[in-house]
Amino acid sequence: MQSRSPHEIEADAPVPTGLGTEGRSWQGLFYACLAVFFFSTSPVFIRLATPFTSVEIAFWRLAIAALLVLLLGLVTRQSLLLSPRDLPRFLLYGLVTALHFIFYIASLSFTTIAHSLAIVYTSPIFVTLFSALVLREALPMRKYIGIAVAVIGVAFMAGFEPHYTACQPQEGHCMLLGDSLALLSAICYGIYSIAGRGERDRHPLFRYTFYVYGLAALWLLPVMLYFAFGHSYPLPALGAVIALGVLPLGLGHTLYNASLRTLHATYANLIATQEVTGGILLGILWLHEIPSLTAIIGVIVTLAGIISVLL
Repeated sequence: MQSRSPHEIEADAPVPTGLGTEGRSWQGLFYACLAVFFFSTSPVFIRLATPFTSVEIAFWRLAIAALLVLLLGLVTRQSLLLSPRDLPRFLLYGLVTALHFIFYIASLSFTTIAHSLAIVYTSPIFVTLFSALVLREALPMRKYIGIAVAVIGVAFMAGFEPHYTACQPQEGHCMLLGDSLALLSAICYGIYSIAGRGERDRHPLFRYTFYVYGLAALWLLPVMLYFAFGHSYPLPALGAVIALGVLPLGLGHTLYNASLRTLHATYANLIATQEVTGGILLGILWLHEIPSLTAIIGVIVTLAGIISVLL
């Protein structure tokens, strides 16, 4: 009988769909929670990054994150070489990642931040759907209720308003356009999450994240150059942009991708929605912004939904 490599055996092993008692699953849960902490620093540093445009911030975040992961890969002596046959697939992953940022940024020009956040964080729905269709990792039916509860809670946290209003008097449907762009961003986030889980057995973490971040930055480069050099670059803003590349993206998204390797993608993505909760808490501590009662209710509802899914 032909012998099989450990890699082939691991690839055919059953994929856990819940936390269970496996140590690696709890490790993935820890990575996801730690990623949320780094994600949550994003709103504060974005405030400090003025006058950088959103597109410039997105590009530099990705470029700096790619350099950080490259350094981590070299220090840990992890193989970073990518086979030419894998390059087209990674170009697609980079494009999806770039589109996630572009669609989100563009949505803010047509709709409110509240609408955009609430819609972008419907991503667990798409992650669950894609997991079942692409990775054949379905969830028990009872857990879909918890996912719905968590998504509703995020909508409350973001101050979701169910009625559309025109953001420009002459463009009555522009808010609908903005919400549609946010929905496309959510779909891209779902694809990004599934890609990270799907590649877990093919590529080590730092190789995967280096090429995804780096290629996404290359996709954004032409757009970034269009907005560049149109304003000053004060040192505090430069420091904030570097922090955005290192903390929420370089560390946060890399930890998120690490969690995807041991957790069902829906679990990791649901936990990632708590970026909003973390942002609220850091806003209280750093910016002295007190959340509304609606936001507090949203935090409680979302946590209840996430707990019901994880248990």
